[in-house]
Amino acid sequence: MVKLTLYGLDPSPPVRAVKLTLAALNLTYEYVNVDIVARAQLSPEYLEKNPQHTVPTLEDDGHFIWDSHAIIAYLVTKYADSDALYPKDPLQRAVVDQRLHFESGVVFANGIRSISKAVLFQGQTKLPKERYDAIFEIYDFVETFLKGNDYIAGNQLTIADFSLVSSVASLEAFVSFDAAKYPRISAWIKKLEQLPYYEDANGKGVRQLVAVFKKTNFTFDI
Repeated sequence: MVKLTLYGLDPSPPVRAVKLTLAALNLTYEYVNVDIVARAQLSPEYLEKNPQHTVPTLEDDGHFIWDSHAIIAYLVTKYADSDALYPKDPLQRAVVDQRLHFESGVVFANGIRSISKAVLFQGQTKLPKERYDAIFEIYDFVETFLKGNDYIAGNQLTIADFSLVSSVASLEAFVSFDAAKYPRISAWIKKLEQLPYYEDANGKGVRQLVAVFKKTNFTFDI
């Protein structure tokens, strides 16, 4: 009997990437909300599970894994009936891995985390233009990646889609998305929204994150 526990919170894009993967694999799990405002991630109990005190953290039979990219690759490798979501073919896997690294190093680190840290944890209300420009650079890259492809890493759904849609859809919290300027991104998100588990695993969390930032009334210096 599989016993999985996911520690996280719905507004977090990386947590939602894991929820999408769990749902795609039809895996049942216990969900433990981590109250980062109350700094629950810094409690001795949580630090014992994840010394980096990040979300998400996955517990599987007493073992703890953190970083969403590591978690979603692990879940498919261990529990999927096929390699469709994380292809074993070296070239296909390299493309998926590239997209995952792009999400980690560019979309999340340079886009979401840099703004979230400044606004939510440092109390900044006006951010430099470079942060604004970084969002559009992300949109430009993703639009390019989707050229000639139905999905973000080719013509089949993979964990790269789960990782990137959780973050790219969340950029709406910072800059309004222009579907006319980015038609491929718009079509890609709409395609993923048709997944039966999308709304519960990602859609509602996106709206929660957007609501959090709308309340701050932060602006860009542009």
